[in-house]
Amino acid sequence: MTNRRHFLHRVAAAVAVPTLARAEPAFPSRPIRIVVPNGAGGAADLTARAVGQAMGASLGQPVLVDNRPGAGGVVAGELVARAEPDGHTLLLVSSGTAVSAALFKSLPFDTLRDFAPVSQLATFDLVLVAAEGGRWRSLGELLAWARANPGKLNLGTPQIGTTQNLAAELFKTSAGIDVQVVPFNGTPPVITALRSGEIDIGLDILGPLMGQIGPRGLRPLAVLGARRAPQLPGVPTARESGGPLANFEASSWNGLAAPARTPAAIIDRLNRETVAALGRPDVRQRLADLNLIAQGSTPGELRDHLAADIRRWSEVIGRAHIPRQ
Repeated sequence: MTNRRHFLHRVAAAVAVPTLARAEPAFPSRPIRIVVPNGAGGAADLTARAVGQAMGASLGQPVLVDNRPGAGGVVAGELVARAEPDGHTLLLVSSGTAVSAALFKSLPFDTLRDFAPVSQLATFDLVLVAAEGGRWRSLGELLAWARANPGKLNLGTPQIGTTQNLAAELFKTSAGIDVQVVPFNGTPPVITALRSGEIDIGLDILGPLMGQIGPRGLRPLAVLGARRAPQLPGVPTARESGGPLANFEASSWNGLAAPARTPAAIIDRLNRETVAALGRPDVRQRLADLNLIAQGSTPGELRDHLAADIRRWSEVIGRAHIPRQ
């Protein structure tokens, strides 16, 4: 009787193994969707498409981009936070994601708990510019004038609460200068205001300004990242001015995240595929053409970066007395 029971247990185990295997299909089993909280044609959208196309070829499933702009990324974030945690729905996260977490009083998701970071994708520089032919030829000259003329300098940025706008507030307090930060409805009005003399300097993402930099256009005074921008190797970083800006750094970035509770094995696979895609020369060149620097990471590094940015922008918002929305 004992032998018969052992025989039946072995038969049951043999039947159960393929049943369990069938319950967990290989990943990916269908197309993967990257939900982008921005409209088509922008840097976020084009980054997702460039990296997604390369990942799709390797994964054997198409990677599709689903643009869901609006509400500071809340619409896109909520969609992914509630998606099945199986790796087939991803979110393009960015420095804007961190800003929203710091700026909004409440969100329909927890930015750190409801998403599983996959990898960073790219970084893009912020730049401080003046009108070509204007008063200042360097950041040092600008800082000296601002300190000698407190409250008289106007610094234009895109909308209040954007990464650029908060970076301007951070620059102001870090440099120890009394500057009026003036928000505009996007980059084109900032450029127009600079060229007309309505504002003295501007701070924005480098990419949209590249076509304006040069004779009779805009003069870059400093990039705000930790290193000089490859597109402008002759332009110093703000930290190169030393003094209170010796450790200053502000830049924008984007990356990929999945819903929380996505299995670790799937996150690892997505991370490997993302980093491999970013290592391809054609992908790196496509991003460079957009003035983006391809830069992957581990999931843990992206989580730490996102958490640090949320803390940083929360502090900036508090110091600048920007109302939370």
